[in-house]
Amino acid sequence: MKYNRLFLVSFLAAASSWLLPCTAGAGSPAKRLKVDTHSLAQYVDPLIGTAHCRWFHFTPGARPFGMAKPAPSTNGHLGNKWGWEATGYDYRDQSIEGFPCLHEFQVGGIVLMPAVGKLVTVPGPLEMNAPGYRSRFDRKDEYATAGYYSVLLKDHGVKAELTATPRVAFQRYTFPAGKESRILFDIGNRQGESGAVEDAEVKLTADGRIEGWVRTLPEYVKKYQPDASVTMYFSAVTDAKPTGYGTFKGAVVSNGSRESAGVGAGLYLTFQTKEQEAVTVKVGLSFTSVANARLNLQTEAASLTFDKAKQEAADQWEEYLGRIRVETPNRQDKVKFYTGLYHVLLGRGLASDVNGAYPRNDGSVGQIPLLKGKPKHNFYNTDAAWGAQWNLAQVWALAYPEYYSDYISSHLLVYKDTGWLADGIACSRFVSGVGTNLLSAILSGAYQCGIRDFDVNLAYEASLKNELDGVDRPLGAGKVDTDLFVKYGYVPHQEKGDGPDEAFMFSASHTLEYAYSAWTVAQWAGQLGKTDDYAKLMDLSKGWERIYDDSLNFVRPRKADGSFVDDFDPMQVWRGFQEGNAWQYTFYVPHDVKGLVSKVGADVFNQRLDSIFTVSRKLIFSGGKEVGAFAGLQTLYNHGNQPCLHISWLFNEAGRPSLTQKWVRAILDEFYGVEGIHGYGYGQDEDQGQLGAWYVIASLGLFDVKGLTDTEPSFALGSTLFDKVTIKLNKRYYKGDEFVIKAANNNKQNLYVKQFRLNGKPCKETRIPFSKIVSGGLLEVEMQDTPVDRY
Repeated sequence: MKYNRLFLVSFLAAASSWLLPCTAGAGSPAKRLKVDTHSLAQYVDPLIGTAHCRWFHFTPGARPFGMAKPAPSTNGHLGNKWGWEATGYDYRDQSIEGFPCLHEFQVGGIVLMPAVGKLVTVPGPLEMNAPGYRSRFDRKDEYATAGYYSVLLKDHGVKAELTATPRVAFQRYTFPAGKESRILFDIGNRQGESGAVEDAEVKLTADGRIEGWVRTLPEYVKKYQPDASVTMYFSAVTDAKPTGYGTFKGAVVSNGSRESAGVGAGLYLTFQTKEQEAVTVKVGLSFTSVANARLNLQTEAASLTFDKAKQEAADQWEEYLGRIRVETPNRQDKVKFYTGLYHVLLGRGLASDVNGAYPRNDGSVGQIPLLKGKPKHNFYNTDAAWGAQWNLAQVWALAYPEYYSDYISSHLLVYKDTGWLADGIACSRFVSGVGTNLLSAILSGAYQCGIRDFDVNLAYEASLKNELDGVDRPLGAGKVDTDLFVKYGYVPHQEKGDGPDEAFMFSASHTLEYAYSAWTVAQWAGQLGKTDDYAKLMDLSKGWERIYDDSLNFVRPRKADGSFVDDFDPMQVWRGFQEGNAWQYTFYVPHDVKGLVSKVGADVFNQRLDSIFTVSRKLIFSGGKEVGAFAGLQTLYNHGNQPCLHISWLFNEAGRPSLTQKWVRAILDEFYGVEGIHGYGYGQDEDQGQLGAWYVIASLGLFDVKGLTDTEPSFALGSTLFDKVTIKLNKRYYKGDEFVIKAANNNKQNLYVKQFRLNGKPCKETRIPFSKIVSGGLLEVEMQDTPVDRY
């Protein structure tokens, strides 16, 4: 991305004006789905955004928040160099190499693949210019929806189908007639984000089970918890008796062998099939042991058929998707909404067994406490919480508080096991997404929203330590510069340092993040009567002011001696700013927007922000049509990455709600698409539901820049995209049954709000307390085509 440097120089010379030139943008066409028209799943298209997507993004066979996530892989065996790059399934590829059962952040494997004819035990290259068991496929023969996937493998003439229970992957293969119909279990090879294989084992037991495990070395585990590994276990059964079997390691085959071990270990079964004969494989999964994988299979699927499992998956998806029901004649908006909500519910899946066993950080097996014979909560794998306060946490709090609670309890288990909040976890191993740690804000938000059925005292203790303790802090807990932040009140900038980049290179963005999270815990401390904690945290929350350069009206990296860095370029990425620049991060003061606005005054603030969005629209609010996770880093606004996700809502805080209404609508319509390439921007990193969750909450016309962390959390009001929204509330946590939003005169032209009425009474403020929403009620929104800023 190149910018007019003369313009930027001129801008800096007159920074107080905060204005930019104007441009325009455009949207994109829609794609229709082939799904049951009586279900909300008709609006879920898992193929959206699958060009250049992460390993965990495309798993249509999964249940909501499930462990078993069966999906096709087109290039998963290639892995990736750094652990985060796109791998697994790519919409642009034309062949499939297998169907892995596990897809999580830094976790992946247990691959099955049907084949016919001559035995081949390596997947072969993507281009299919050398032998391999992979097969070509056509889009017309592929079907994907929430909880089910099918495809015709052209080179084998086999139809493959996938579905799941929470911990059991179902794979059904319909073969042509033949004596050499096979199912390969490719266990000991790299898959997606899982990293290199350290060891593996697979065997055919005397009673016909296929069981084993694979131990991998994910790149993030190697970085954040050296000498640790991730192990995946399985126990599988078939509903047909094989006529033959054998094992393999790479291309080396051992016919009649029942067991294989080591890197590359695999096993195959041979069947004699009639025309259109189906063979179903049930694969029980676990992160603790083969025995627990077997138990998970027995408990969830012992007598379950594929079709019954498929129906149960569809029913569960319908219930989860139906907690937020939107109505509009615009099908494309519904597809974006429910596909976004699908990704919210898909990501960050189960890691504990039916008996409450879970993988501990030290590699041993822990036990979740039982209540009436069942685990009190689940344990989940998860990518980092970086930016989740502006998307996932708000959707969880509103419609899925029981998951939010379990998510926190999962992290508290790791805290009890290690003494630190771990941010990202892969089977409890430290896999900090970006080397920071915003979990404190996520925990604080749950408490403020009234979700408190976890160990509140332990959660506060962990959050306070996360904000203040830098002594012997492991890299995997993130924020290794916490001691400097506490000492100086900001993180001093260093051009060079020890350790990875996040240990020293991102002083300004760390200061902003730490100031915000300190503020969130301060509100919690105040409620608990922790006056000393409150005072200290509130002082740290002002860290943003200590790096604000009044002469330029930008946040700017500052050295330990108090001087700002020289040769400052506000468009420069990586020097002081992680995955962003000063243009973007200057607005990272969600807890004190009024203080930020006061630096230049509301008029100048709004003019600057408006001009930024005007320019950014030409680049589709990110990096244009460049396909890549980092395409929008060197831009004024990048909706494809977390640091910017609150910015369009700042107009509400600065007296111009009509501009929030205008630009949020534009982002919803133009950044988000319904195609394989144009889905979440162009090849942007959807980050386990984060971009999808932003679409969901913003399209309802609700958002909180503070992440619902205030002592009386509230949603800012915006322009709802839908004619009617019905949010089903969880009675275990909230008083109300449902909250309804109705929009009158709503269409693409009438994007501005004329009036808000809550339970029949006009709203003078563009904000509603969270407590009133979850008490149930009706919000009426009258739309028009002209902007209004006073209500």
